[in-house]
Formats: sequence, C-alpha cells, structure tokens
Amino acid sequence: MKKTAILFFLLIGNSVFGQGSLGEIIGTVIDVKGSGGLFDAKVWVDDNERLYLAKTDPDGRFRISAIPPGNYEVFVKYMEDTMRGVYVDVAADGFGNTGEMNFVKTKSQTLGDVIVTSTYTDLKIAITAIPVTCLTSKDIVHQPNKFSVASMVISMTPDVKMSEDGELIFRGSRKGEMLYLIDGVKTSEIGAIPSCAIGSITVYSGGMPAKYGDTLGGVVILETKSYFDLLKERNLRDF
Repeated sequence: MKKTAILFFLLIGNSVFGQGSLGEIIGTVIDVKGSGGLFDAKVWVDDNERLYLAKTDPDGRFRISAIPPGNYEVFVKYMEDTMRGVYVDVAADGFGNTGEMNFVKTKSQTLGDVIVTSTYTDLKIAITAIPVTCLTSKDIVHQPNKFSVASMVISMTPDVKMSEDGELIFRGSRKGEMLYLIDGVKTSEIGAIPSCAIGSITVYSGGMPAKYGDTLGGVVILETKSYFDLLKERNLRDF
C-alpha cells in the first residue's frame, strides 16, 4: 500500500510538471473586404479532438493560451464562413505567431502554409521573452547530426560546449549543473534516443522559468512523440 501511494504521488508530480511546459498561438485576422481587423471571429486549433479556442478583439488580434507544444492547423470562423490551411509551430514556454491572416468571406477556403521563422544558426527559434531555442521534429529530420542528441544541442546555441569526456556544459557553469528533462522527467543525462522518436528539443541558456530554477547551468527539454503526434502527422500528409 505504501509503495502504491508513493507511485501515485510521483505520477501526479510528473503530470503537473509536464503540463507546465505549454505554449500559445498569437496572430491577427484581417478582413480583406473590410477595413482593418476582423472583430469577434472564432479562432481555434484541434489537438486530437481537444479544441483550444479564442476570439478576435476589435483590432482582429487573438491569443490562444495553454497549448501543448506541437504543430497545429489554425481555423478561423466568422458568421458561416470558415478558413483553414494556416499551420504554426508552438514550443514549450513559447508561442507561435501566424502573422496577419487575410480572411476572405467564402463558404470554404484553404490557404497556403504560413511559416514564421527567425535566423539563428540556421534553426527556427521559438518566440519567447527569455533565451530559448527549439528544434522541432521537422527540423531534426534534416539535421546531419540527428543521431546524437548532444551534437544537436550544441548546434542549437553557442552557449553550450562539450567537455573532453563528452559532457555538455553551459557557458559560465561547471560540469554537473545541467538539467535534463525527458517528457517532464528529470534525468542526469540524455542517453541514446532515436531521432525518429523525438518530437522537439528545447534549450534554455539563461533566464530559466522558476520551475527549472534548481540549476545554475542550463536546461535541455526533450519531448518524445506520442501516438497522437504520429496520427496527426499522418492526417496532415493525407490532407
């Protein structure tokens, strides 16, 4: 009974910790036949039949909060018209920006992909208020060093170096002050994880959130793919 109770609280702790690494989607919906932003339009994303919703303000801006990291298709509905076909990446503790989406009032329409990127060591960067870099599964596929998680982390930011014994070190810190999290679980090292099983790698090189505050170095967060991630990828390919 005692072991069962301990396991129960550990599972609760891991679940709460994992749920803390959420992101947001922001953007603006523009009425191309009107003037400026589209007010009171419904905007949502579908995460395996779980909807995350928001409405546009008088300027057409919206913010969808508390979304698990991943790639999402953004839907916009106004009156009886629905727009789809805009995709955005959301990183843990970051946000994806759709930019301005031109809403044309037709019964059904599909837009081309909207890709929002920043240039930094040739990688996409999650937009956040703190130093954080995110590598998604779509980026990992094209990485020449994708078979080594440590090598990918080094390529993501110049703040990370590798010691002679192969241990990762953040700038200004000593060995052993790294914090690794795999699916919300703290580990002392990353180990060998197949690149095809990795959903995203996020690296904090400074200004960590309070929930990661028990380290003086940096934080490496690795999220593996779930069954629903693979199902979503298949649905996007079939669309």
